[in-house]
Amino acid sequence: MTINPLKKLETLGQSIWLDYIRRDLITDGNLHLLIENDGLSGMTSNPAIFEKAIADSNIYDTDIRKMASENKNVNTIYEAISQHDVQKAADVFRPLYEKTCGEDGFVSLEVNPHLANDTDGTIAEGRRLWTALNRPNVLIKVPATVEGLPAIRQLISEGINVNVTLLFGLPRYREVAEAFLEGLEDRLKQGKPVNNIASVASFFLSRIDTLIDPLLEKIIASDNEKKEMAKMALGEVAISSARAAYQIYKKVFGSARFKKLEEKGARVQRLLWASTSNKNPKYSDIKYIEALIGPNTVDTVPPQTIDAYRDHGDPKSRIEQDIKKANQVLDSLPELGIDIDNITQQLEDEGIVKFNEPFDKLMEALAKKSEKQ
Repeated sequence: MTINPLKKLETLGQSIWLDYIRRDLITDGNLHLLIENDGLSGMTSNPAIFEKAIADSNIYDTDIRKMASENKNVNTIYEAISQHDVQKAADVFRPLYEKTCGEDGFVSLEVNPHLANDTDGTIAEGRRLWTALNRPNVLIKVPATVEGLPAIRQLISEGINVNVTLLFGLPRYREVAEAFLEGLEDRLKQGKPVNNIASVASFFLSRIDTLIDPLLEKIIASDNEKKEMAKMALGEVAISSARAAYQIYKKVFGSARFKKLEEKGARVQRLLWASTSNKNPKYSDIKYIEALIGPNTVDTVPPQTIDAYRDHGDPKSRIEQDIKKANQVLDSLPELGIDIDNITQQLEDEGIVKFNEPFDKLMEALAKKSEKQ
């Protein structure tokens, strides 16, 4: 009997989470089937996902009309819908959360994307969402902006689970890990427990290659002395960055500093691979899963990528393969005239816009649907 490749990932230490949420997935039992049949162990959401779920279906229309008739504004309606769905999904995952002693079974909800550059606003919203959701197996998504870093530290210190999102660069990842450790240390100084705090750092992948590959292709087409170097880096920068991030992860969470926290019950902040659906038809549709399988990692994937991996995945632990090549790829970028730090900052800025725009479109769609009540 052929083993489902998705189920085999668990034996290699990687958790698969679904990058998608919609109410009928929960109510019709399909989420439960994904957990049972595919080993799905978590779920993530973002404004774009909710915008598509609400604007492109009539599933929520009755609730929208009812709340609109009660003079609820569109933001209140959105929060009621999104929080309801996250709570119900978390309840479906709760047995897994209990079975794994809090290692898995999480569902994520993002703070308002317009707060990405507002530390105090992010902290206040994180607290409010955590209290409103009232589930131990939810994660509050906080962007890895400069302003998000102190919010991550503060929320962790208050015992609030955090999914750090919109993370693209290695220097910023180091800062994220530092904020997490400082949050745990702050909490211990208050005499509070750290054994029940969960966090992931969501490293976005395909968008890196989408932005850098055209630059490399121009160099390759120019047929100069850097052509071969550019060929080596083509399609490899995102995976090389992720492999380098994993080496940072091992160093941070293998340190004496973390060992002291671990002795108090602290868990590591796992690396989560996000933006894993391939955007380039030249590459495999499971490219960003295959290359980054390894212990204590999470891969959050959209439904179509889950279907693809179930169909033709070849799970093997590869996260630490070709570390030398990964370093060579990253080291080659300055010689190729590519400033990876500028690229990742651009991606962060664009990522904020890409979350703000669907959020605003969602508010418009809710307003239109509210008018029809």
